[in-house]
Amino acid sequence: MTTFAPNPATAPAPAPATDGLAVVREPGKPAVVHVPRLTTMTEATAWLTAHRPAIQAELHRSGAVMLRGLPVTDAATFAEARDALVAERAGYKEKATPRTDFGEGVFSSTDLPAAQPIRLHNENSYTLDFPGVLLFGCVTAPETGGATTIGDMRRALALLPPELVARFEKAGWLLVRNYSDLAGMPWRKAFSSDAPSGAEEYCDAHSIGYEWLDEDTLRTRQLRSAIVTHPVTGERVWFNHFAFWNARSLDEDVREVLTETFGADGLPFDTRLGDGTVLTDAEVDAVNDAYQAVTVRESWQAGDLMLVDNILCAHGRESYTGARKILVAMGEPVPLSDCAPTVAPSATPYGM
Repeated sequence: MTTFAPNPATAPAPAPATDGLAVVREPGKPAVVHVPRLTTMTEATAWLTAHRPAIQAELHRSGAVMLRGLPVTDAATFAEARDALVAERAGYKEKATPRTDFGEGVFSSTDLPAAQPIRLHNENSYTLDFPGVLLFGCVTAPETGGATTIGDMRRALALLPPELVARFEKAGWLLVRNYSDLAGMPWRKAFSSDAPSGAEEYCDAHSIGYEWLDEDTLRTRQLRSAIVTHPVTGERVWFNHFAFWNARSLDEDVREVLTETFGADGLPFDTRLGDGTVLTDAEVDAVNDAYQAVTVRESWQAGDLMLVDNILCAHGRESYTGARKILVAMGEPVPLSDCAPTVAPSATPYGM
């Protein structure tokens, strides 16, 4: 069994090699693999290709794995690494946050302001198919903060109050979005169409209920399963944006301004239990507490990659200072129907 010298030399001592990888496991951090000292992307992609089965095995074990010491310096070299690790690219659907498109399926992780932290979430959990894996890459590390946080959603499900889990298992979760030019994401960008008919066709094909409030404001509703089963590992996970987009999760001042401006039913995003029930503050807090309990983080270093199983792990972002350039690519699309959803997706849940 091959082991590799840590890079940099000051890195913590690795745990015993697992499936050919020298994996470092520290409390509060994701699994980290220190790769050999590779100076060219030809060497790096050869190493990644050769070790891809072992990396995949570690991904299913840990939910995420950071690869440290690669010569990834820009979008082009990041794309080369992505192609060595990811067999099939996945698209970004029903867009919710601004990103820069660098081409070839490579994007900025987000263009939201540096001071704004981003809560844990599973990418595209509200769509009928979603990326099975996400690949993040660090071109420029921030001065402070800015880690891409992750959390194991197997553990989060186990930490939630059983009675709350039972309610979500039976009813699912309901997402309500208001697309406008004034707040949130305009529908033209979200659905990549300049014609209302294009947005309507997408909604009709993807189990999304919709209504036009005016020519520039679209409201949608979609019922989705809150709990799914990983199609490879067979493990049940908490998989949704319920707490992420719930009004309770907003900063209090932001919530007050948005409510005063758009009304309680006009927020860019809001969520409910799938039967339309508005959960109490304590119930929403219980979900956010579970996310907090499972959150781990590792500061970025230039050249780092982090592969995340998008079903097993949620991800987020810390606020930061200084320049920060983190790239992302999405791959291995998974249909919701392959994940044993406990609730069938619906466009018009419970007549709402």
